Amino acid sequence: MSERSYYDILGVAKDADEKTLKAAFRKKAMEHHPDRNPGCNVSEGKFKEVSEAWEVLSDAQKRAAYDRFGKAGVNGAGAGPQGRPEDIFRDVFGDMFSELFGGQRGQQRTGPGRGADLRYDYEITLEEAFRGKQAEISVPTTERCEPCNGSGAEPGTQPETCTTCQGHGRVRMTQGFFTMERTCGRCQGSGQIIKTPCRNCDGRGAVRRDRTLQISIPAGIEDGQRIRLSGEGEPGARGGPKGDLFIFVTVREHDLFERDGQTLFARTPVPMCVAALGGDVEMPTIDASRMKVTIPEGSQTGKRMRLKGKGMPSLRGGPNGDMVIELFVETPTNLTAKQKDLLKQFAEECCPSGKCHPESQGFFKKVKKFFDQEDSRA
Repeated sequence: MSERSYYDILGVAKDADEKTLKAAFRKKAMEHHPDRNPGCNVSEGKFKEVSEAWEVLSDAQKRAAYDRFGKAGVNGAGAGPQGRPEDIFRDVFGDMFSELFGGQRGQQRTGPGRGADLRYDYEITLEEAFRGKQAEISVPTTERCEPCNGSGAEPGTQPETCTTCQGHGRVRMTQGFFTMERTCGRCQGSGQIIKTPCRNCDGRGAVRRDRTLQISIPAGIEDGQRIRLSGEGEPGARGGPKGDLFIFVTVREHDLFERDGQTLFARTPVPMCVAALGGDVEMPTIDASRMKVTIPEGSQTGKRMRLKGKGMPSLRGGPNGDMVIELFVETPTNLTAKQKDLLKQFAEECCPSGKCHPESQGFFKKVKKFFDQEDSRA
């Protein structure tokens, strides 16, 4: 073994109290444990040093002898677990192995356990999201067995405490100064043994069936949001509380409207003459009403108009959002000969001045400037 002092090995001061010693030992043992450093001789040696230091310093009498006479005063004390305070040693190693293998030291597995949560996908229309909806759904789930009240034991009998783990659900194995903990193989971690299983549920404590529930979809709900129904999930083990049911809402795409939060967007065609001269168009709204919208004279494709309060409600209350209308000017098709002649007369009348088409006039000025620059570089 190393000639370093036991205090140096644990990295503590000579006047360290029991709590400090225990924390230092636990940290060093976790760091150098062979299971974390397989095949590493250096870690194995350091682990033995740490164990020897703890063996001596955790015992008040041995520590006092060591402080007065050094290792000579505790000759043979560091050879193994004999003579050490077994309860403290097991407590430290119980913590360590719990962290190594993902358990919780001393965890009691007996008693009821909470049931699993359930998920239910539910699709609605945009109109239903606007108004809200009361619906009835059928949820496939397991329910607590009524004859045994979820215990899994035949009525008139009771589950018995597992004699292997004494009801803890886990068993410990001590080899030298190693203490390992694992799930009890007899009761599978439940801490209880059912000798006479319930005939209705075969000892499971629950039965499969469809359950009908009434749900309320709030007005303004958005695609992807969920509704939590507390206590409507799977029943808990051994009569434990139920989990929750989460309803995930999907809002179906709409033919007329697109949604962004509380705002609705709609694209509406406007006849060329109405866009040029101005006029009225009738627009449907999400509340199933019709609204007359005045199109300004000279409106172009892409122009947006906002209708206040004609959007979606908010889950948090307050006023509705807005509805935004985007115009696109529709060019007439299937013209008669007379209509074509009239359009030709119109074109001959307004096109030479360019004042009727200001965007075209600006565009062609940019085109001319572009070609003039290219010609100057040639």
